[in-house]
Amino acid sequence: MKDAFRAPQSLLVLGGTSEIGLATARRLIARRTRTVWLAGRPSPALRAAADSLRTLGADVHTVSFDALDVESHEERLGKVFAEGDVDMVLFAFGVPGDQARDESDPVAAARVARTNYTGAVSAGLVCGGALQTQGHGSLVVLSSVAGERARREDFIYGSSKAGLDAFTAGLGDALYGTGVHVMLVRSGCVRARRTDGRPEGPFATTPEEVARAVELGLRRRSEAVWVPGGLRMVMSGVRHVPRALFRRLQG
Repeated sequence: MKDAFRAPQSLLVLGGTSEIGLATARRLIARRTRTVWLAGRPSPALRAAADSLRTLGADVHTVSFDALDVESHEERLGKVFAEGDVDMVLFAFGVPGDQARDESDPVAAARVARTNYTGAVSAGLVCGGALQTQGHGSLVVLSSVAGERARREDFIYGSSKAGLDAFTAGLGDALYGTGVHVMLVRSGCVRARRTDGRPEGPFATTPEEVARAVELGLRRRSEAVWVPGGLRMVMSGVRHVPRALFRRLQG
């Protein structure tokens, strides 16, 4: 169960090599999280991530997880919950895609959508149901400001995140009153390995800053968190910009 500061004692990270996921795990381990499951495709990187967290004193396990293999989600994630209660599940998987390439490659574009949205729908229902059965826990979903309004430069990725946002909000409503806390985290561009070489927007952030915001959101039992916080006000205006003007602003 959670301690008085709402620090989860057990954590499941879907996307076990994610820089944000690992930054969050490190921060929570420092706050008394003791058991961590890293879910991802078996790889040297996943094993190294697990080893790095063990040096911090956590009991770390790995489990095979592929967002695209939705048929396996119930069995593989179910094994984690069968080992004992999970206080927090962190959805930290996803792919940015390559907009220029994906526009001319529908299969690649569909893969972005299937990973970021369809995979999350499947895993979200599995984990949400398991948390409901145990009667407590938090499900934290890492999304992106790109889901707030589709832009010309990344509308394939952005549309997948928009779907993820809508699903997470609906799942939170479905689980309201069951003891399960659902929290959506919308961040600006995160400076990480996968974004090397990409232009940064004015609200760029870091994995550590996102991890800090996740912890604060857990303490406050927030339903939505913005990183950095100023994005909330900016996007409240951007959402209402007329489409014709928004198109010119992007040009």
